Amino acid sequence: MRVRRRPGEIRDAIVTTLEDRPRGASVQEITNEITQMIGPVAASSVRSYLRLNTPELFVRTDRAQYCLSGLEPQPAPREPASQPAFSYGRSSLFQADCIAWLDAQPANSIHAVVTDPPYGLIEYSATQQSKLRSGRGGVWRIPPSFDGAKRAPLPRFTVLTPSDLAELERFFTAWARSLARVIVPGANVVVASNPLLSYLVAGALSKGGLERRGEIARLVMTMRGGDRPKAAHVEFSEVSVMPRSMWEPWLLFRKPLEGRVQDNLRQWGTGGFRRISEDKPFGDVIESAPTRAAERQHAPHPSLKPQAFLRKLVRGVLPLGTGVVLDPFAGSASTLAAAEAVGYASVGVEKDPACVALAKRALPALAALEVR
Repeated sequence: MRVRRRPGEIRDAIVTTLEDRPRGASVQEITNEITQMIGPVAASSVRSYLRLNTPELFVRTDRAQYCLSGLEPQPAPREPASQPAFSYGRSSLFQADCIAWLDAQPANSIHAVVTDPPYGLIEYSATQQSKLRSGRGGVWRIPPSFDGAKRAPLPRFTVLTPSDLAELERFFTAWARSLARVIVPGANVVVASNPLLSYLVAGALSKGGLERRGEIARLVMTMRGGDRPKAAHVEFSEVSVMPRSMWEPWLLFRKPLEGRVQDNLRQWGTGGFRRISEDKPFGDVIESAPTRAAERQHAPHPSLKPQAFLRKLVRGVLPLGTGVVLDPFAGSASTLAAAEAVGYASVGVEKDPACVALAKRALPALAALEVR
């Protein structure tokens, strides 16, 4: 039976597919993707739509390879260095673009991922980092001191534009696709997020081929939310614009299993979480506290998470206690320090040279901290 389609349906599906693939895709990849969206479509039909709408809408970048007009692939980042910027114990950190680094790695070589990525991308751009380090703020909200305590800066995600949000979704979709090839089946992928953007990042990770497994709640009182309306706090003294944040969502995904859980555990050592004890399973709520001043002295990074929390999380992601944990947005290497403290091998990737220099100093100090 011939499927009747509305005018432009195939073309629109191709556009949607290529929006999620900024590096472009082959005719076969596009065909497979839009078949999942709108039902069976012949590759010949896709090829015809591409040719008819080139160069106005699509650009042919290689043999049978297309991208959206205006999104032509930029020159690929230089090949990531094969040697780490530094190593400490069982941890190594590379200075590189994380997607370029992932694309250079062998398949099925990483066993878990724990990371705190740049939620809005722009807050870790060179311009915004320069403003943050000079105390000018920019997209960063720099809270005033309170009772002599200096609070950490917070990125203001409410300033993100629709195009910023679209770029965020494209980035995390592309990242998930690159990551899925490198991690082993059953590998846990735990990604820090926040309530304003977690839906967007979660959708992108699913679109990139990872399997959603829920969320881990970090119970922590933060300074985000709870404020009265700006410039009208007296008039609306009984109003909070947003709820005061008392928890932080960490998105939980994994690469699909090969066979049953027990089959995957035998083959890859992954497919679950390491129990806290024989009587106590790993849970999806972890009580935490704000990062201590002593830790910030070792690693003055705006997104630093406390070792007490990270060590519980990192320990849990390798169900048999063996394998390699990756943090592709390593920052000050706090995840690597947590892995070092619990006895796991780890790899970090960080693009910012200033963060790499900070991580080299911070990793040994954070790993050596005694936490309760």
